[in-house]
Amino acid sequence: MINKRNRTSSSDIGRALYLYFLGLSTRGVAKAMFYLHNVKRSHVAIWNWIQKCHPRKISSKRKKIEEYIVDETLIKVGVELVWLWITIEPETRQILALSISKERNMLIAERFLSGVIRIHGTHPVSTDGGTWYPPTCRLLRLKQHIHSSLEKSLIERTMQYIKDRTECFDDYFPCRKENCKLDHVMNWMNLFVNHHNREVIYA
Repeated sequence: MINKRNRTSSSDIGRALYLYFLGLSTRGVAKAMFYLHNVKRSHVAIWNWIQKCHPRKISSKRKKIEEYIVDETLIKVGVELVWLWITIEPETRQILALSISKERNMLIAERFLSGVIRIHGTHPVSTDGGTWYPPTCRLLRLKQHIHSSLEKSLIERTMQYIKDRTECFDDYFPCRKENCKLDHVMNWMNLFVNHHNREVIYA
């Protein structure tokens, strides 16, 4: 398929996105695409490709899920702080679910975990000491326990990895809409997670 507007092939766009999520800035991707593939596009074009790519769901492959490791952390989006919710599978370290919210409470925790269950089934849940988790897990009939040192290490490393990527290049997600629902941020996150999961599968 060819993008008629700028005549960039889907394969070239895919290569650019891959380079970006390997850690290059948009300017670095533009330079690499020209040097490696003789495709001359600006860093603005690269950013637009990132924004326009909409994965339908998080891609993950797993044999059997023994448990979910769940946590949340603050990230900065523009001038405000939002909560990033994440679920990983401890054996493969794949990210199974990810969401963002402007508040942190039991209702949001329930909505997040309900989505995880709907896609991946019912499994024990490892969490931190957040008071919103025990009642949520009881309501959803999930066995819940506090992170072991290994589980805490795994989830904290994943969280830091995501925060490093957002802080390096996209700490200030460009959006000028009033009362933005942050859909463009989730789009970026889903792209990032799909890349991450493919990387850990073949690592």
